[in-house]
Amino acid sequence: MVPNKASLTAELLRLGIRLFLKPGMHPGISIAVRRQRLQAYEPWVRRVPGGTETIEQALGTVRATCVTRPEAEPGRHILFLHGGGYITGSPALYGHVMWRFAAAARAKLVAIDYRLAPEHPFPAALDDALTAWQALLADGVDPRQCAILGDSAGGGLALALALRLRDEGGPLPAAVVALSPWTDLAITGESCSQDAADPMLKSDCLKPFAAQYLDGADPRHPYASPLYGDLRGLPPTLLQVGSDEILRDDSIRIAERMREAGCNVTLEVWPRMPHVWHAFAPLMPEARRGIARVGAFVQEWTAVGEGVGNYTN
Repeated sequence: MVPNKASLTAELLRLGIRLFLKPGMHPGISIAVRRQRLQAYEPWVRRVPGGTETIEQALGTVRATCVTRPEAEPGRHILFLHGGGYITGSPALYGHVMWRFAAAARAKLVAIDYRLAPEHPFPAALDDALTAWQALLADGVDPRQCAILGDSAGGGLALALALRLRDEGGPLPAAVVALSPWTDLAITGESCSQDAADPMLKSDCLKPFAAQYLDGADPRHPYASPLYGDLRGLPPTLLQVGSDEILRDDSIRIAERMREAGCNVTLEVWPRMPHVWHAFAPLMPEARRGIARVGAFVQEWTAVGEGVGNYTN
């Protein structure tokens, strides 16, 4: 169950995020500086428990990191798409949570290092995600045993990939999970103007981030902003978002449109959680609970062994 209120630990962490992390979201900070600051965190998030196997590999032309835990059941896979506003981020920043998602879902997790804007604008990230998906299938992965998981921009990218696969007639995954997803690069959600409530993100960062990624493309293109797509036929989807996030309405509105399109969608709005609070799993109980719910959802909709999942396309 989604908790009714935030824990004391979460409230203290929320305050710390507001005081120390949110100022670093100023829109005037250059992309180079943003990337350098994030890279400084990498040594702190690389620690994984014993029994975790981490291998660097390639999926077609896309670099990837494969994380396997002893809990993994044969055949079950997660394709992980990281966040970062399409201009920053990498699998290296998620070492401390990728193994947790893999363990919770009892799956092998493969995180891709897709190309970033502005050097590689839309649709480069989507092209890389598609290439990686096709490479997984070429390696023998059964799409009925696979889920696509993404956070923030990666959450929007996961939904965009599902749309493109549906449009091109390719095999769809058994499930999609989007954590605090960015689904509307036109930035029309009412919550986008509620900067003061969000403990982490600043509203005035969204437009420059979107502009760097779009490079003149239509912000309402469904492959950039899944909110505006024809959502019929998408796989079962889990959306998790914090109640005070500026991107809250990106989840609420796409959940409404998915229901209208006849999709199986689960929306969870967690009280007072910061953007992608799952990243604070070493400290926050709600982060660990959110990851556990993701794992249960993936297990529910993916098949193992010779069976088939609950969802077929």
